[in-house]
Amino acid sequence: MTWLNRLLAILVLLLGISLIWIGAQLLLAGGSPYYVAGGLAFIAVAGLLWRQSARALYVYAAIWTLSLAWSVWEAGFAFWPLLGRMGLLTVIGIWLLTPWVRRSLGVVPVTRISGGMLGVALLGLLAGLSWTFWNDRITGGTDLAGLAGAPASARDGEWHHYGNLQAGRRFSPLDQITPANVGALQEVWRYSTGREPNGQPAPFQATPLMVDDRLYVCTGYNDVIALDPESGKQIWRFEAHADATGVFGQTCRGVTYFAAPDAAAGESCAARIYTATIDSRLIALDPQTGQPCTDFGKEGEVDLLRGMSKAPTGYYHVSSPPTLVSGKLVIGGWVTDGQMVGEPSGVIRAYDAITGKLAWAWDMGAPDRMGEPAPGETYTPGTPNSWSVMSADEELGMVYVPMGNATPDYTGLHRTPEMERYSTSVVALDAETGRPRWHFQTAHHDIWDYDVGSQPVLFDLPDGRPALLQPTKRGELFMLDRRTGEPIAEVAELPVTPSKADGDRASPTQPFSVGLPSFEGPRPSERSMWGMALVDQAWCRLKFRQARFDGHMTPIETDRASIIWPGSLGGNNWGSIAVDPVQGIAFVNSSHVLNYNRLIPREEADRIGLKPVAVPSYENVAGPVAQTGTPYAASVAPFLSLLVAPCTEPPYGLVSAVDLVSGKLLWQKPFGTARDSGPLMMPLGIPIPMGVPNIGGGVVTGSGLAFIGATQEHMIRAYELRSGKELWHGRLPAGGNATPMTYWSDRSGRQFVVIAAGGHGGILSGYSNELIAYALPQGTRVQGEKK
Repeated sequence: MTWLNRLLAILVLLLGISLIWIGAQLLLAGGSPYYVAGGLAFIAVAGLLWRQSARALYVYAAIWTLSLAWSVWEAGFAFWPLLGRMGLLTVIGIWLLTPWVRRSLGVVPVTRISGGMLGVALLGLLAGLSWTFWNDRITGGTDLAGLAGAPASARDGEWHHYGNLQAGRRFSPLDQITPANVGALQEVWRYSTGREPNGQPAPFQATPLMVDDRLYVCTGYNDVIALDPESGKQIWRFEAHADATGVFGQTCRGVTYFAAPDAAAGESCAARIYTATIDSRLIALDPQTGQPCTDFGKEGEVDLLRGMSKAPTGYYHVSSPPTLVSGKLVIGGWVTDGQMVGEPSGVIRAYDAITGKLAWAWDMGAPDRMGEPAPGETYTPGTPNSWSVMSADEELGMVYVPMGNATPDYTGLHRTPEMERYSTSVVALDAETGRPRWHFQTAHHDIWDYDVGSQPVLFDLPDGRPALLQPTKRGELFMLDRRTGEPIAEVAELPVTPSKADGDRASPTQPFSVGLPSFEGPRPSERSMWGMALVDQAWCRLKFRQARFDGHMTPIETDRASIIWPGSLGGNNWGSIAVDPVQGIAFVNSSHVLNYNRLIPREEADRIGLKPVAVPSYENVAGPVAQTGTPYAASVAPFLSLLVAPCTEPPYGLVSAVDLVSGKLLWQKPFGTARDSGPLMMPLGIPIPMGVPNIGGGVVTGSGLAFIGATQEHMIRAYELRSGKELWHGRLPAGGNATPMTYWSDRSGRQFVVIAAGGHGGILSGYSNELIAYALPQGTRVQGEKK
């Protein structure tokens, strides 16, 4: 055992030296003195272990006891904060308590006290693991007697739009799957989209549509597939032959369905399926055959690059389905973040759903022009774009557009008044003309990449007021009157620290939705910095102290990094939220990972050779960005520890419910476990409730259930909407980073829940190309049937 003790002595010595090195810098920066003191104590223990002295045990016991007192003083008795401070110390302590180590150090015999301490520690570990796996069990009921039958109307059992309705509520009135039987839910089929044509993994984030007993779904490379909703068998497949060169993400989140009102029954293309592609085409297909509708555009296609300025391939493409309103297809587009002034325009365009002709274009840089630019001209480059899903209200004749930021993102010196006005806003456009009716800005002078990525959600309050809910990356949930854009839930302009970057304009206030709960996450502090081992925790605390943090909307400047809270993941991202309009409850999932950003002066950026990328990638969105044409490049990154874990303590993701009438938070809990994540990107494999980063959305049903995947963990879950109790979960091959949907099949008399389990590179949730369907066992009795 001598060599093992000396090996441990070396490890403890290295730990002590590291803590002194980092802790001394932290102390000079005004931080906690614990790490310097702890480092010195560890060096003393290392020396005693090397000499095989029994005093090592007593000194270590003192360190452990004092560290526990310090940990409780700093963080209380919360599990994750204590684990970060005491986990490594406890593991070393358990090893030192083992009989063979004590005997090798001359402590003979092993005392009852030390044996009892070891027993308690091991019993505590066993109890913790037992509780973890017990807590992970399915708790929903399995009572299959008297299941609900078919919905009141065929439409109630279908899913016609990305969010089921143009309103984007992600609500279905179906109620066969209930809290009383959801525990019996089982996988009934899965469909693989097959190998990508270019051999590169394409995120599978689509939400299928279900219309007239067919499912329609798109792949990340824009093939469109029709499936039998009962069996998952392929009916037809349209190969889009999309060119993915230079495309970030290769994402298709869904298709659009339209039934021509005057078409004769059985006529070709009487109804249509549309996909907007990663190589900037708008394609119309016959849902019966999968063949292009040749009367749409040119042989079934419209070129979306028409009128756009020249840019590297992939700098503009479409990832979200067109929004159908008043017989028109309204579409925005993805524009690569942060590369240069004059990137492609954020123009919003509407095309006739039958002919494919341009109906109108809203180019904020040319507000009086409704059509295409004249020959030799283009839509205004660099304007804010809308890359997410829009919503529409046919009665009011409006389409609601969530707007991103003006490119590049992290400085505002190049922006025009029009860019500033509409950046990071929700804009209500007239469906007939494309002219703005109103807009509401969720962040003024956005230099943080706080694009409005969530689909606006439309619903009516009990008093009849037509409301719009706009989730944001900031974690602010704004409730507006969708007729006028005026706040329904109180919004206050509160002071924040203004930007002082050379020549940049400052915004002394920002809008806060004080009438609804915030989903920004806990305010960061040095104490809330976290790590799996003491060294990475000390490092995170040091980096926090070295950075600038002024709270909300901390400016990004050149002299040091800034802590951005929430980070650009959110808050709320493109998964948006789901709303049960009957109960008046919003189901909200949110992420809480910070960013660590800094502006890079142009001279420094030129010296390191930072230029606009030719091929966009995840690294270009979360990494150095050139911002050519402005005085600054930018360093953009999540705030991660030495072990590639978030520097803040868990939870990193939450799931919540909000009463939309009272504005009160009904419940909130960590979302997801540590099963598929861990230090150095190595999964722990243990379902410890943690709350993990998530991206994707949920769906709520008439029985009071909410279904959601979304997490870094490879899992789909069902929650009871009113109480927040997790009732069921199903294992996925990768993260379910899409929005699930639900529908009814008359053939088996069952409600299905379907999710694309494609994973997401940005949150490291794996990769898959499978669409998976769940339902209750076939052959069970529905209400009204005879035995």
